[in-house]
Amino acid sequence: MFALVNSKSFVRFIGVLLLGFLAACSTRPLPPQNLRTVTDELGRVVHIVPAPQRLVSLAPSITETLFALGLGEKIVGVTSYCDYPPAAKTKTSIGDTLKPSLEKIIALKPDLVIASTSSQLESFVRNLENAGIAVYVSNPRNLEETLKSIEVMGEITGASESASALTDNLRARIAQVHSRVARLEKPAVFMMLGAEPLITVGGRSFISDLITQAGGRSISADEASDYPQYSLETVIARKPDIIFLQAGDDKLPTRLRQTPAAINGRVYHLSDEVLLRPGPRIVDGLEQLAEKIHPAALRSP
Repeated sequence: MFALVNSKSFVRFIGVLLLGFLAACSTRPLPPQNLRTVTDELGRVVHIVPAPQRLVSLAPSITETLFALGLGEKIVGVTSYCDYPPAAKTKTSIGDTLKPSLEKIIALKPDLVIASTSSQLESFVRNLENAGIAVYVSNPRNLEETLKSIEVMGEITGASESASALTDNLRARIAQVHSRVARLEKPAVFMMLGAEPLITVGGRSFISDLITQAGGRSISADEASDYPQYSLETVIARKPDIIFLQAGDDKLPTRLRQTPAAINGRVYHLSDEVLLRPGPRIVDGLEQLAEKIHPAALRSP
């Protein structure tokens, strides 16, 4: 038995099929010897045209990276969440990070789409590839992998020199933070990304790595998932010295007011844009974290 579909859904479905068919017919792939073969950060083999001229970004961190590499003029599409730098807002929106539009991306005729596993679904990437569009997936798990991802994005887009200069500068700033906090005691840190339900960061997330690199100790580092639900009882029992309220939640749950962090006035909010996006500004996030965790050390000359 087949379920009936409304006419708008049926027309939309046919439209997607036609767009895919037209893209397949109108795009003549280069001979294999003219394509570069690279392996993305999920271990997928991707065939990319040399020095791609039309780029689509599917995550704010990727958009920031491409602009930082001097590739702004080559960006033809971004998500509705890509708001930095300001020039990103002038680019064609292909939808949000969770539901990008396949039709809009195909219509932009990109040479390369760069996606992030933090927001993209495997099936969507597969649909792009079926339409003949190369997709590179970025998947940094920590600070160093974020820098390596920037370097690779520079290499596959013809901006290697810019990427090297950028990451050299970022590594120098990271080293300066390390030199200030390396020998200091590591206070217990709780990172709150949501209040109802209570969400935090697991040990494998890049944010947990940032806390460690900034001289702190995440109380949820033993959690296996990247962004697990957590209990108020566990937070209270682990007695965080510092709490960060992020991702739009700026109010501390009442029961957490009995934690050392709240009692000692060490509850903070940092810029989500620099702390939660694994792109060039992630080192800004590291420096801001370190300044809150070890204010005396970071403010001294």
